[in-house]
Amino acid sequence: MTTPFLSIIIPAYNEESRLPRTLERVFVFLKTQPFSSEIIVVENGSSDRTLEVAHEFSEHHPNMNIIREEKRGKGNAVRRGMLEARGEYRFICDADLSMPIEEVQKFLPPAIEDFDLAIGSREAPGAIRYNEPSYRHWGGRAINLLIRLLILPGLNDTQCGFKCFRADVVEDLFPRQTLMGWSFDIELLYLARRKRLRIKEIPIHWYFDPDSKVSAVRDALRMIGDIFQIHLNSARGRYDLKP
Repeated sequence: MTTPFLSIIIPAYNEESRLPRTLERVFVFLKTQPFSSEIIVVENGSSDRTLEVAHEFSEHHPNMNIIREEKRGKGNAVRRGMLEARGEYRFICDADLSMPIEEVQKFLPPAIEDFDLAIGSREAPGAIRYNEPSYRHWGGRAINLLIRLLILPGLNDTQCGFKCFRADVVEDLFPRQTLMGWSFDIELLYLARRKRLRIKEIPIHWYFDPDSKVSAVRDALRMIGDIFQIHLNSARGRYDLKP
């Protein structure tokens, strides 16, 4: 079986309304590219027609795979998709497609070289945010300040939902992942830092989605608890064990 150049992993929980538009845009883009690719939709315990919508698209696209992961948690869905993907490069893509899919080229050679993982950034020089309310922007900056102070200094946007990993990095990091909720990004980046991997922040164009499922206060409190759990895991040597 031929190894695709790029795998795009889309975690999907109750996304029947947004998923069709996202998949259509992704497939239109990929048809114009010279590289081989696959799309993996990980349906994550939805109560709507997300799974049916994904299957309807897969009937017309042989390079699309669907995984049904009944255990809830975005981190759990992403982990499952990344480890079952086959691509040389594996890209996490939020189902709302708040970053235009054309921007994925910034995360791949030849646009970027000498990296182990590349993370989309709404704060790196050259990034542009569209239509974001000021309260959401400053709430996000406050969360990032906590993340930088408590665990990941120097990374200005760890929670953007667009990230690209080399295949060998996926196989090393994701089996060690223990957090299956919203904070999984922080844990993976912490592990990457421990291993001295090359992390690059990629400035992107990002469009605010008023239907976003993120809650600044609720998710900030969860993240603080998860950050202390990561430090505890590290102190206990959990990340030193073979996965």
